[in-house]
Formats: sequence, structure tokens, C-alpha cells
Amino acid sequence: RAAQYTCMLLSYLIERKAEKEKLVMKLKQLESSMSSGRKMFRLGNMVHALVAARRTTQLPDAVPRFCLTASNLTRALYFVCDAVLWLKSVGLQPDIDKPKWRNWATKCYYFSLLMNLARDWYEISWRLEQAVQEEKTKKNSCWDEHNQELNCLKCDGLHGFLLQVFQILKKHPPLLLDLVKNLCDLSGPLDTLGIYKTNPGVIGFCGVLSSLVGILTLASPHLKLKQ
Repeated sequence: RAAQYTCMLLSYLIERKAEKEKLVMKLKQLESSMSSGRKMFRLGNMVHALVAARRTTQLPDAVPRFCLTASNLTRALYFVCDAVLWLKSVGLQPDIDKPKWRNWATKCYYFSLLMNLARDWYEISWRLEQAVQEEKTKKNSCWDEHNQELNCLKCDGLHGFLLQVFQILKKHPPLLLDLVKNLCDLSGPLDTLGIYKTNPGVIGFCGVLSSLVGILTLASPHLKLKQ
């Protein structure tokens, strides 16, 4: 995935250089081949998504339970559409309406990401509320060096709110990484669905960043946001 989006980003960056036409073509062909290969590798992911949805229905908290279960179910539907598109790409089902199935796949992926972002915002809100409750029980003044930033936030309006969110994300790297990954992944569906048009360079960069975050959480499981 990281290699695929790197090819997209590089081809966008050098496509305007006349002497690089052959390289651009090779990069685009490599990107297309990797995309098709990834579809094949994802054929079993529908089962994984359904198993994950069944597991998240057991979560005690209602909001994460709803968001993650909805996300996993729509992700399973996305993998179904993805498998159909793979059948089309390898010529096993040439009569498949590719634009229609791609649109369905994109919508399912988009909704899944929105549910993940809703869960991330719930986690941030819950920690914000915790911070406020902790502050109410503290008797330290605003000049306490250790808690100065947090204590003064109430008087700072939007700036204080954003600073408090930053402090929370700084203290919880798994939440920060999950938020960054979901926001980066959102660029593709937004462009495909016409909600917010961008360019292959932005999509490629966001894809590379998202992929690197995914690799990092695989290499260091403690950085992965727990369900």
C-alpha cells in the first residue's frame, strides 16, 4: 500500500517534466498493478471485518460499540464490492458495471471512515471531560507550573480548547495516530465522490502517511488504539 501511493505521489510530482514521460508511465503502470494485487490480497478481509464486528458488539460503552460495529460492517461491504471489482479486473466477470461497483465501494469505505472518526472524537471528548473533572478537584492555582496550561484553558476560548485537544493527543499517541490515519484515508473517498476534489499528489501523500502509520502500529502494537 505504501509503495502504491508512493508511485502515485512520484508520478504526480514529475509528470510535468517532458523528459520523464516514460518514467511517469512506468510508475502509473506499477501503481495500477499494485492496486490490482492488493485487491487479491484483500479477498479474505471480509471475514476478518465480520469477526471484528461481532467482537465490537460486546463492548460495554454504547458509543464505541455502535461506531466500531457500524464501521466493521460497512468495511465488510466494502470488501465485497472490492472483490467484485477484482473479478472484473482479472477478466473473470467482464460484464460487471465497474463504475457502479466502484461507487458503492467508495461509499462504504467513506462511511466506515466517518464511523472511525466519530469514535476518535468520542475518545477525545471523553478525555476532555475527564480533564475538566480533574481540574475541578484540584486546589492548585493557575500559576502551578505543572498544570498551568490546563488550568488556564477555560479563559482562552477556541485557542484554549485546541490547546487542550493537542495536550490530550500528545499524551495518548495511539489516539493521535488513529486520528491521523483516518483523516489521511478520507482524502481518497472525498475526491472520488466529488465531495472535496483534490489531486493525485495530495491523495498519494495522504496514502503514504496513512500507510506509514499503519506500519508503525503493526511494528509497535502498543501504539494501536485499543477497541
